[in-house]
Amino acid sequence: MNVKRTFCIILLFLILFSTVTLVSADDDRSYTIDQAFVELTVGSNGLLHVDERYDYSFDGAFNGVYRDIPLKSGESISNIKVSADGAYAVLKESDDNGYKHLKIYLYSDKAHTKGIRDCDVSVHISYDLSGVVTLFNDVGGLQYKLWGEEWDVGVGSLTAIINLPGDNGNEYYLNPQDYNESSSLQGNTITAQSSSIPKGEFYELLVLMPIDDFNDAPYAKHVNEDGREMILKNLEDSVNSRNFWNTSFLVLALLSIISPIGAVFTYLKYGREPKVMYDGIYERDLPTDDPPEVINAFIENKGNIGKPNIKGFEASIMNLIDKKAFKIFADDGTENELNDLLLTFNHQEYDKLSSSEKIVFKTLEHFAKDNVLNLSQLNSRFSSESNAEWFMKHIEKWEDDVQNKLDKSKLFDDTGASMIATIALLGILFGIIIAALGFTTNLGNGIYALVGGIFLALFSVALLHFDDDIFGRWTEEGRVFYLKWRNFKEFIEDNSLIEERPPESIVVWKKYLIYGTALGVAKEVYESMKLQVPNISDYDDGIFLYHYYGGYGLMSNAYSTSYSTTHSSSDSGSFGGLGGGSGGGGGGAF
Repeated sequence: MNVKRTFCIILLFLILFSTVTLVSADDDRSYTIDQAFVELTVGSNGLLHVDERYDYSFDGAFNGVYRDIPLKSGESISNIKVSADGAYAVLKESDDNGYKHLKIYLYSDKAHTKGIRDCDVSVHISYDLSGVVTLFNDVGGLQYKLWGEEWDVGVGSLTAIINLPGDNGNEYYLNPQDYNESSSLQGNTITAQSSSIPKGEFYELLVLMPIDDFNDAPYAKHVNEDGREMILKNLEDSVNSRNFWNTSFLVLALLSIISPIGAVFTYLKYGREPKVMYDGIYERDLPTDDPPEVINAFIENKGNIGKPNIKGFEASIMNLIDKKAFKIFADDGTENELNDLLLTFNHQEYDKLSSSEKIVFKTLEHFAKDNVLNLSQLNSRFSSESNAEWFMKHIEKWEDDVQNKLDKSKLFDDTGASMIATIALLGILFGIIIAALGFTTNLGNGIYALVGGIFLALFSVALLHFDDDIFGRWTEEGRVFYLKWRNFKEFIEDNSLIEERPPESIVVWKKYLIYGTALGVAKEVYESMKLQVPNISDYDDGIFLYHYYGGYGLMSNAYSTSYSTTHSSSDSGSFGGLGGGSGGGGGGAF
């Protein structure tokens, strides 16, 4: 995993968490609505009288509460009255985009000079609504949200009493049914008790009444058509739709386990390594005669087995130094300056090189002047976008050439790794979609889809960062190859092992440095070498000079600068349908 990218992600989450914490700490007040009481009285003249009571519990200082009552086209509100138990109430009314906005200031003193703090207050609101009761040719209807989805908080429970104009032939429906605690119809009175209703949800009443229970009904809305069948069909469709989506969100949440199941299946079928006849503890000699860039591609770059990385490029440079295709020396710096590391090119050896080594040769030669490349100043050349692009293009060309020479399938089966990559990408896509669906819905089961989608996306992202040999596997020949080179790596980076059986000649030490570079342990090899060969600095050898003057760091910095330069950002009507009723709205505290 890219450590820098991981750090940035962690830092982003820490900043987000800190911001939320600071906001929460700064807003050191809160309130709840423990209970709500709503009484509706349907008059035979079509007028709907509403009595509401909200039991607030305040923690901290508040100025009051507000209530937003939505009014559809043709609806009107009148006779608004407000009072409070536990505080003195002052009402200010306003109309705002189809809402009647009631701002209720609450005071702890009769003179209205002090706000409220740390107390319980019951707020009473009453009003009359016209145009809400609808009279069809065959039935009278009232669809009314006893609790709206626009409240700033949920409610602990809601009690409703609905008084109807007649006591025979009435039908009622309460939705969503998830919140129904109990309800009954006795004569002309419906009583209902809800469970806790969360923020963002509604609780709605639909009543069908005999048309004969109404007189002229000037305050009702009149529709010259039959309505009963249409209302019940709309209700059924809406309830079925809600149930469908609630079930769907559960199913979507369960889908989040597909990625883990797929990962387990892939590992069991394609990731388990074959048993081989090899039990070596360490390897003192080079296990195979493969060039260092090949060993780097198979052993060091486990995130993409078969593709070499910059360490393989550096090892190839050192191998070319050993082959006398490159010559390394340090220029004569001043007393207070470090010497620059210079590289010259021996064209007489060029034709003896492999195709990938020729690419390395030509890539570095491109930046040379008079056959001399100043490696210490190479990094500064790549602040130029054209130089950086040219360099990265040839690094990719070198990577492709190394990969094309490999018979990867002979050593490694990447079927499982390829399957995991596909599973991970699909998991990220579907995880985001599932989480977005769960986030945007008000349905109760949406939270399961949200959590499941986030889990699926994060798990899938993690899958992309697993090494190839977790879900892929070595062939029998490849397993022996891998184990031998792994043991060789452990040997050359462990000074205690080298001390027991040190190399007989400096030639072997040079091979250790070259392949240690390919395996990412060059520093450990050099430290062991200094202990075993005290006069190492006396050797006039390009490989040792390359290491002593920090050739690894110079090439790594050059590569990083090129990558950063080339990847820098550039500017560039349904009466009866669930939730469609009058009333509802929301409110809060200020």
